[in-house]
Amino acid sequence: MVSWRGLWLCLPLLCSELRVSLHRCIFDEVQAQTRVVRAVLPSPAPSPGEVAPIRIGTWLSGERNRLSEREEGRVRATVERALRTVSSLLSVERTSSPLLLKRDANKYCKFLWKNSSTVNYNRCGQANKNYRHETCLDVKIPDDHLAGCEVHPQANSTRGVVLRRPGAGVPDVDFLLYLHVQASDKCRTQPSLLAYAAHCQTDTKGRPLAGVVVICRDSVTRLTVQTVIHELFHALGFSKDLFATWRDCSTERGFSACSPRGKVTHADGSGQMRIYTPSVISALQRHLAAVDPELGGPLENSDVPSGGVSSHWESRLLQGSIMLAAPSQFGAARVDPLTLAAFQDTGWYTVNISQAQNLIWGKGEGALFGSTMTCHDNSSSFFCTGSGLGCHHLHLHKGECQTDPLLDGCRIYKALENGGECWEKENERKSSEERQGGEVFGLDSRCFFSDLTTLNHSQFIVMGRCYRHKCTGPNRYQVQVLGSYWVDCPAGGSIQIRGYRGSVFCPDERLCLYSDIGPPSEIENVFPNGQPDAPLLQDDTPSAYRPSADPSVTTALCVSAALGLLVVGLVSSRGPPCKVRIHAASGDV
Repeated sequence: MVSWRGLWLCLPLLCSELRVSLHRCIFDEVQAQTRVVRAVLPSPAPSPGEVAPIRIGTWLSGERNRLSEREEGRVRATVERALRTVSSLLSVERTSSPLLLKRDANKYCKFLWKNSSTVNYNRCGQANKNYRHETCLDVKIPDDHLAGCEVHPQANSTRGVVLRRPGAGVPDVDFLLYLHVQASDKCRTQPSLLAYAAHCQTDTKGRPLAGVVVICRDSVTRLTVQTVIHELFHALGFSKDLFATWRDCSTERGFSACSPRGKVTHADGSGQMRIYTPSVISALQRHLAAVDPELGGPLENSDVPSGGVSSHWESRLLQGSIMLAAPSQFGAARVDPLTLAAFQDTGWYTVNISQAQNLIWGKGEGALFGSTMTCHDNSSSFFCTGSGLGCHHLHLHKGECQTDPLLDGCRIYKALENGGECWEKENERKSSEERQGGEVFGLDSRCFFSDLTTLNHSQFIVMGRCYRHKCTGPNRYQVQVLGSYWVDCPAGGSIQIRGYRGSVFCPDERLCLYSDIGPPSEIENVFPNGQPDAPLLQDDTPSAYRPSADPSVTTALCVSAALGLLVVGLVSSRGPPCKVRIHAASGDV
């Protein structure tokens, strides 16, 4: 029997003209340009509340370039679906008081009293006459969301002058997300950019309280649930600027007895920067089936100075993770165990780890998997050599053997952008070439390495081809090609098909093992159906984003949004997509 692993890597492959583009996240660049207001410990400190799913209040900022009804419906449905997912995964310690953001003293104040012996030490001594409002990544924060501020002209007088009165705050919210659809300069200069984010406020324990997600105006039709989750995870704390503020809450007393973790990122023996925290280390050791103590969470090293840290996982080691610098497209990004373990180790969240999606890349491959020394030596079927057509590692798509700047010279099979979806019936063409290879497209079709050809052809080229498959047990399945009967396909082996020359090679531990991997229309609902427990923020100002009261228009929006989201491939929700919990606010920002 021919080795499946050897064939995956060593046989020549057909070159392809189809390419995939790199949709790279710019979070670190954006966060570095964003001023963060950090709360100081109030007196008295608020009493701790219950630990419950995070409530994310969303404020949709106005946009001059009005969205069409279809675009608006897509944004609303996509964001709402992402919020439901995050709310089902992360819980926080709630407080009973409304969320009220701090004002930035560096904006409203000209100077602070710095003599520690004075009554008004560290208080504002003189107002900045040019102070107008607070922003979060260029989005104007409503005054009603902000605490008040005052000026104390005399160093030792308790009498102050109110500069801004406090707003009412936002009740029943643990995090405020300011959502902005905008044709920004960053969007215009980077056409492949879909969205970007930053956090702008943290509480006394370092947990982010507010952030912004900017959706590029011209990318609305390409927006996916995974993109929103990725950016929201950044805003909630997956950020190199916050790694040093993570807290150790390992005691049984939970959030009430936490201590600073200090520095959590260090370089391993090869110079790879990693996060070394208990949950992250355990998650990666389980994933790779290795106990090497250097197996911390690997961070991206591309475009990062020596000794520097990234806010993304290393692409070579964690393909498919939701938190890569260039997350997988076509619904292939996974809310993986390592990412959720990192949130657990922040000390700010209780995480529903059991709801993590399966990460297939590198599973069980050992401690040396993904290193630049081993990715070229044919030791792992997850990497490829040369250039040609094969199968994406999830086997839902045909792939092309490629590298990119994030892979440090390693090559992988990247999903083809056009026509590579095996599960898409419309991709089934009637050309003589495909009939020679016996391809069949449809919901139950998957990608297989194959050199099948009809009896009257003698050219054998191994490439990725789409055939029907049927599960008969864990890691057990049958295959059917054009015009054939169902044939048992032994995992790790190969089969011949009557009426064809050549072989079909059967992937091992890739098919019929994971219920959360499949075509978008068949993907199992992994996450709970609950909605984020956050209110719709009130504002009577007319806006282009306000849902139509006309039932026919509302129905049309819901249908178009649902159709647009079929390609996303994350969880679906039973709740009606038109009941979004997003506030619309008009006005230029």
